Amino acid sequence: MKPRTRPIATALLLSLAAAPLATAPAAPAFAFAESPSAVATAHGPNTDALRKAIAGLPDEDATAALVRVAGTDGTWRGSAGVADLATGGKAIDDGRFRAGSVTKVFTAAVVLQLAAERKVNLNRPVQTYLPGLLPRTFKPVTVRQLLNHTSGIQAADGPGDTFEELYAHRFDTVDPRDQIANAAAKGPEFKPGTKQHYLNINYTVLGLLIEKLTHTSYEQAVGDRILAPLALRHTSFPGSDPKIHGPHNRGYQRVEKADGTAELRDVTEWNSSDRWAAGDIVSTTANLERFTLALFRGRVVPQAQLEEMFTVPKVKDAESGEDAQLTAGLSRLVLPDGTVAWGKTGGRYGYNTAIGGTRDVSRTLVYCVNATDAKGEGMNPVALDIVFAAFSDRSN
Repeated sequence: MKPRTRPIATALLLSLAAAPLATAPAAPAFAFAESPSAVATAHGPNTDALRKAIAGLPDEDATAALVRVAGTDGTWRGSAGVADLATGGKAIDDGRFRAGSVTKVFTAAVVLQLAAERKVNLNRPVQTYLPGLLPRTFKPVTVRQLLNHTSGIQAADGPGDTFEELYAHRFDTVDPRDQIANAAAKGPEFKPGTKQHYLNINYTVLGLLIEKLTHTSYEQAVGDRILAPLALRHTSFPGSDPKIHGPHNRGYQRVEKADGTAELRDVTEWNSSDRWAAGDIVSTTANLERFTLALFRGRVVPQAQLEEMFTVPKVKDAESGEDAQLTAGLSRLVLPDGTVAWGKTGGRYGYNTAIGGTRDVSRTLVYCVNATDAKGEGMNPVALDIVFAAFSDRSN
């Protein structure tokens, strides 16, 4: 496995998150690594750095990677690794994957569209639109505070905290109203608008708000307003269906066993209804690139409302105490050379995804890394290398 460094990994987190088992040997040899395939323009991103970032897959950190870099200064597309550890088949370039919390960007975009249409006022409390959803122990929580994670609503309880506990419930179907009721029963974590705490529950509430205002399902609203107009034909919301339909690269989670060895457990099939409007989406790198370019260019959300996605509230993060970095759907990222990028990451077991770029669209990045520890605390080393490479100086 090629060595990797992890400098400023925390700062580079853009979001800062019963089928038979197919397992790999305790110490997988990864004998079927493929040379990265790529397509690039003559003068654009640093192609050498990008190829190096995904070379040698599969390895201990990831089994596959799909990358697309675009923008006004050039494009690059590359893939590496395998689609299936059992067969060793080459990674599918246009494979579908779980994009996790990238879903939040779609949710935020629909809410901001509704704001542009004057169907919702971002300064009004969500309680006026969804009466009874939150108990009286909560002060007014504005729609904007849900969008930028300053609501103070606490997280809902899940089936457990460990991978094994979650894996045992991977086919459970969860009702978003039950999650909100569970979270609301705990009372507020802090006064709305005073701190920022990144939690899925904010976007679960926004999913219900979208349904109330559009008089249709959340999935239909996103489909009608974003997927259909942009022809994102390979993007979908599976809901309680645990399968990824269409061509896809399988996802694996590294699991430590009692004897000290490890296995790579197939986690491709998973019911994501517990994430819903916060993390249920399945897509491709091509579809997400098209969405990112359209979004940043003002074709999805009108420019006046799009400012919400590039406005960081002047509060502190509730956990770290550092300045907030999250906006309405995105996150602000300052790269080592001073470049400011905006984006969103997503993590579901077996899959790490990100979309983002510079605001002037000179450089955008979309990737899916089939990470073997997709829900780990740090950033996956392959993903970290991709981010550095995507925003490094262009090669000549």
